[in-house]
Parts: sequence; C-alpha cells; structure tokens
Amino acid sequence: MARPAATPETRSVRLLKVGEQVRHVLSELLMRQEVHDDVLASHTVSITEVRMSPDLRHATAFVKPLLGADEEEVLKALRTHTAFFQKEVARRVKTKYAARIRFLSDESFDEAARIEALLRDPKVARDLEARADEDDANEAG
Repeated sequence: MARPAATPETRSVRLLKVGEQVRHVLSELLMRQEVHDDVLASHTVSITEVRMSPDLRHATAFVKPLLGADEEEVLKALRTHTAFFQKEVARRVKTKYAARIRFLSDESFDEAARIEALLRDPKVARDLEARADEDDANEAG
C-alpha cells in the first residue's frame, strides 16, 4: 500500500510529536539528575518546549529554571553538557538522525507577565470596561 502524501499538517504533527518526545527525555534526564553537574543538581529546571526543524536534525529546547533563578548559570551548564543530552536523546528517541540540541531561555513567561501587567494598568482596565459596556449596549439594542 502506498504511503499517503505528506501534507504540511501531517508534517507539523510529526514535528510536534518528536519535539514532545525530546522534551520528555530531557526532562527525565534532569529530573533523575543523570547529568553530573552541581549547578543542574541544585536547580529545578523546566523544559517548557522543544521545537524541531522540519528535517528533525535540529532541536531548540526552551528552558526555565524554577522562579527564574540563576538563569544564565543554568543555561551555561546545560550548554556545557549538550553532547551528553544529544547522545541520550538519540539513544531514546528513534529518528533517522541524531538531533543537534540548542538550549535557549524561555521568554514566554516574561512576555505573559508583561502583558498581564499592561492589562492590570488602570487606564487599560477602564478602556476594557468601557468597551464591554458598549458591546452590552449594542447587543441589547
């Protein structure tokens, strides 16, 4: 039976699945402290997301230490042990090629906090409230 043609939607699902598998492997390695590093042992690190390149040869892992403490120090430690992480991911996630892993800081929490602070601003809250009142009046009338 012939394999169905790959569409952008099916490729993206595959990328998401492989990225999630890589994220689980990295999280497990950190949780079980299988990498021997004092900085990583003393910090709780979350792998928030792993994005795979379309050819599955590159993985970008977004990380966040608990409460954002010592973020640069943690990133440096992760980058120091990149070869170990790549070897373990290649062993546990069966793909044609071993993905090269790059660790980056996850800025999405900072961005979310910035947006939340903007929405809490009294001027913005007043505008949002006025717009909601306007929408209610339009629905009633």
